[in-house]
This record gives sequence, structure tokens and C-alpha cells, in this order.
Amino acid sequence: METRKVQRLGPSTLAMTLPAEWAGAHDVEKGDEVSLRVGGKGALTVMPESVQTEDTEAVISAEGLNADAVERAIVAQYVLGRRIIHVEAPEGETLESTHINAVYNAETQLMGLGVIEETPDSIAIRCSVDPEDFTLDNLLERLESTGSTMRNEAVKALAHNNPDLAQRALNRERQANKIFVLLLRLIFTAYQNPTLARAVGLEDGFPLIGYRSIAKNLELTADNAEDIADIALEAEDNALNVDNDTMRRIRDFTDEVNEITELAVEAAVERNFDTTIEVRERFAAIEDREDEILADLPEMDNRHLLETREVLVSLQQTAQYAVRNAEIATNLAQNEEDAHTTIS
Repeated sequence: METRKVQRLGPSTLAMTLPAEWAGAHDVEKGDEVSLRVGGKGALTVMPESVQTEDTEAVISAEGLNADAVERAIVAQYVLGRRIIHVEAPEGETLESTHINAVYNAETQLMGLGVIEETPDSIAIRCSVDPEDFTLDNLLERLESTGSTMRNEAVKALAHNNPDLAQRALNRERQANKIFVLLLRLIFTAYQNPTLARAVGLEDGFPLIGYRSIAKNLELTADNAEDIADIALEAEDNALNVDNDTMRRIRDFTDEVNEITELAVEAAVERNFDTTIEVRERFAAIEDREDEILADLPEMDNRHLLETREVLVSLQQTAQYAVRNAEIATNLAQNEEDAHTTIS
């Protein structure tokens, strides 16, 4: 860590020199303006004006890449906060149709992304997302709500022999993925530019790493709901071969899982330690629910038993992800003073 001595320039003015290497790397010269941001724990962040105004661009060369690799590269550049992404063919060649399709596939997956220019050898896409239009807390809540809706629809599809409900749940998976990737973009850009942390609803960058983990856990719970919807579409008569009482217990289990996933996110966004305790207590009450329902099943063939078990496993895993989110929420909550904790 480099240290600098603070100088007095006048009766009420203190000054500190900027490192020459840093100034050169960011094109900061005499007379330029820089931005100051006061953060937590006494931190003071100095940023060149270019950090706030510059639209970063990336160029992806399609040479040597298949369509999947091009699509993944676009998603990665989106997550990293690039405003404009160019996909270019090797010099003297035109873009292959598979690469063009990859660009348009990526466009449909990512919120705010659109093609702005296309020539035979290149395509330019621009992200119109403004970080100030979203908060991380709201996006986490939307992602959790989307996953819960998918779970409800998938389990109802099994209960009512309704493949349309199962397909509806599967259709929502794309929206869940869009929200997840947008969350990643905002988290990365707020990390790179601390001034954006306040724009996305945070006082400082401390929660970002925790939010990244919570977002991933919520994305995985949406995948669990997708698995249940797949079972509903593939099962005989689009239903589990269980009696009404067992189906009722599965639906009650689903409701309890939904409640603790919502509570865990609430604990994180509100920094509430008491809510994290409630999540753990509720999880303890259903921790053995999967085994209890399986143990009470009558004799059935392996296929029907496996389908029922897979549904219960998906629900149990979702509950476990909620506990992980509650653990992260505990760390966020305990970084602030409350009725239980004093920090000096």
C-alpha cells in the first residue's frame, strides 16, 4: 500500500498529490476534474471523469470460434458492462450464418441488448440498460418471485394433469435467466465503478460479493423449478402417480419452500438478522419432509417412484439454497449495528 502525506494549502484546505502512474494511466492532467466519493469505514474514492462518461466497447473476432463460443463471449461482455459489442469476421471474409444466428440468439437472452449495425463482415450490438433504472434489491426480489411462480405452476401442473401450466413454467425460465444476467452486469459494473453502487441502491460496494452469490442461488432454484416442469411434461398423463393426500403434502411442501426462499431474500435486502433466524427455524421444520413423504409412499413401479423422488429432491434443494442465502444475509446484517450487535 502506498502512503501520501497530507499538505495544508490554506486555513481550511488540505491537499494530497495523486500518484503520477495513476494519473497517466487515466489521462488525468492539471485542470481536469475528478470525482470524490465518501464510502463506509472512512474510505474516500477518487475517480477520473472518464470512468463515469466513457462507453466501453469490445470487439469479438469470430475467427476460430464456433457459434456457441461467440454467443458465450457476447454474454460475458454484456456481464462485464460493455456498452457496445462488435462481432467481426476474419479480415477479408464475411460472417458465417451460424455466427450471425449466435448474435441474434444472444440478443433474445439479454435485457436491453439490440443490433444497431450490420454489414456482411461485422455486427454491432448495443446495451441500452441504464443502471439507474434498476436496484439490485428489486432485481433479487424479482428473480425470487419468478422462481416461486415457476415452482407453483410446475407443481400445479402435476396436481391437475395440466401440461399447459408446465409449459408456462418453462417459458418463464428465459425471463429468470435475463434477470440473473442483468444482475451480474450491474454487480460487475458497480464493482468497477463505485459511483454506480449508489445508483443500483447500495451505500457502498460491500454487499456486492454477497449479492452475486444470492443471485446464483436464486438462478439455481429456477433451474429446480424447470426440472419439475420437465417432469410434468414427461410423466404419464402429465401427473405424478400418487394419491390425493400425497399430492396435497407435496403442494404444502412447495408453499413452505416458497415462504423461506422469499424470507431469505427479504433478510438480505433488509439486513435483518432476526429474519435469518426465522429462515433457519422454518428450514429445520421441513428438513426431513422429503424423506417423510417418500417413506409413506405405497408400493409403486420404479418410474413413478423416481419421478416423485425427483420432484421432492428439487424442492428440498431449493430450501437448502434459501438457507445459503440466509447465511449470506447474516453476514450483511451483522456488518451493521442492530438490537443484537454493537460495533466500535
